[in-house]
Amino acid sequence: MDAPTAFRQQLLGAIPRLRRYARSLVFDPSAADDLVQTTLERALAHWHQFDQQRDILVWTLSIAHNAFMDERRRDKRMTLVEPTEARDVVDALPAIGNDIGLRLDLVAALSKLPIEQRQPLLLVTLEQLSYAECAEVLRIPVGTVMSRISRARSALRDLLDGRAPSNARGLRRVV
Repeated sequence: MDAPTAFRQQLLGAIPRLRRYARSLVFDPSAADDLVQTTLERALAHWHQFDQQRDILVWTLSIAHNAFMDERRRDKRMTLVEPTEARDVVDALPAIGNDIGLRLDLVAALSKLPIEQRQPLLLVTLEQLSYAECAEVLRIPVGTVMSRISRARSALRDLLDGRAPSNARGLRRVV
């Protein structure tokens, strides 16, 4: 059974923000396009599971997150693209004045953050999701979202100031 027209229209409306999130997540335009394609295929295949009371963007970002994590588990590695190769990512960023150097520094600093910190930071700041929506997308507690964003912001400040991040150890696992 095909997805209803109204669902398809909502899905089309979510694509630009989904694509922006994917590009800032993987730092590779081709991989980001693949992630968006996978997300859209999964959304269309499971359209009947979508709750109309939910925001379709949050739902599709959840699908994108799961697809990304599936790919990471399959690959067991993550390739980081150098800032000089990330022109498309830089162009997709909101304007930071005319200082291209600052934009390149920001992309480089973002690429150095652990993915566990970068994901919630991008969802809240770039996609403007609430902490609760971000927690829903990532399937983690709201408090964890808040602490990861706090650590990510601190690390970004350190990196942009030319210092090693004070939380360079990354995430600590509580057992």
